[in-house]
Amino acid sequence: MYNTVKTPIWYGELRTARGNAIVIHDKQFPEASAGRIYLYNTQRDSIIEYAEEIVQHNLHDLDKASAKAAAETYGAAWNSARSEFMGKHEGWVEAISSKHKPLIKKEAQKDLDSNKTPDDEIDLDDGSESQDREFADGWSGGLEE
Repeated sequence: MYNTVKTPIWYGELRTARGNAIVIHDKQFPEASAGRIYLYNTQRDSIIEYAEEIVQHNLHDLDKASAKAAAETYGAAWNSARSEFMGKHEGWVEAISSKHKPLIKKEAQKDLDSNKTPDDEIDLDDGSESQDREFADGWSGGLEE
């Protein structure tokens, strides 16, 4: 079974009735849906969401030599797929890994309020004269026949 405690990237083999495939699990992937995991499948050259309950018994560790060979063989394709995948899920990763930061600092807002003068007030009646003239000519907003 895959174990990312020792290393952030796990290389393993997915053994199925259809055949075996080298798979890669990255600890930095965003969390998949409940009960699911993301694995890079080297045969399909894509990151796929698997049902963890189904695949966990079919995942097997690669020995050090095989893992090194897999990294050398699939490294470029893996990095490309990973970059594309993380780009698509960038918001998820940021939301999971970062703490919420307010968009407006309270101090800055106070400074803006203290710098206001009575001249900065907004005139809500500004432009209402032109609207009065527009509707004074009898326009009702309906369609002409």
